[in-house]
Amino acid sequence: MEIPWNSDTLKVVYTVFGWVAFVVWSSSFYPQFFLNFSRKSVVGLNFNYLLLNNTKHTLYLIYNASLYFSPTIQFQYHQKYGFDQMIPVAANDVAFSTHAVLLTIVLLFQVVIYERGNQSISKITMGIIIVVWITVGVCSFIAFPSKSWLWLISIFNTMQVVLATIKYIPQAFMNFMIKSTDGFSIGNVFLDFLGGLANYAQMVTQSIDQNSWVNFSGNLGKVLLSLVCMFFDLLFMFQHYVLYPSKKTSSDPPSILDDKITEPLIKSQNQPEATNFPVVENV
Repeated sequence: MEIPWNSDTLKVVYTVFGWVAFVVWSSSFYPQFFLNFSRKSVVGLNFNYLLLNNTKHTLYLIYNASLYFSPTIQFQYHQKYGFDQMIPVAANDVAFSTHAVLLTIVLLFQVVIYERGNQSISKITMGIIIVVWITVGVCSFIAFPSKSWLWLISIFNTMQVVLATIKYIPQAFMNFMIKSTDGFSIGNVFLDFLGGLANYAQMVTQSIDQNSWVNFSGNLGKVLLSLVCMFFDLLFMFQHYVLYPSKKTSSDPPSILDDKITEPLIKSQNQPEATNFPVVENV
């Protein structure tokens, strides 16, 4: 059952904010892609961040597509939040999460084919990924007998918010350890911030039109995703422009991340460490 808009103007504003969020958020992947391509290197880009990001967007795609396309899940949503409430997922949400999954796969492929120094994916990150997918399997098994599909995808939505928080930490910590943001695109950060802002504005517009804030509690994951993105983007801007402004001069010593060593992404326990500098493994 489609809930009507009270204001055609607010409906247009909602649609505009939604597709602005899609365009800006989707575009945020490309500065990093082109930076990697031009350098033929992913040195300075944290692989843990990429892998966690891909898992997060996969869960978000499952949530968005399920709630947007499935009449059964939409009915369960209305049963829980009221039949006078709009579904809080729009077409732009499905389009964005689909695009995000594809682009994170492309970025991970760049990690495989380009020079990457001696960075590897940490065991902590692999442990998190394994726990996430085991949880997906267990919750799916629990939901199947009672067909509690809304509960199931809500679990996925909660996990993607947790991953959205965790995924930024490895990159922020790496920047802190090497006292540099070289290799990590600041253009990506600006676009990500604007996308989060537009995404949040879209939800506010719907709430104003419906005179209800249920869409915030009904899709808390989307709200927290926007806020978490904007918080960490501001942190990255602070690191880039205040703490570690780029200093590219011929007299500067080369960064430790510019070492031309290529090692496996995931190290075995028996593999010797590189001796030129210690590897910082982070979440």
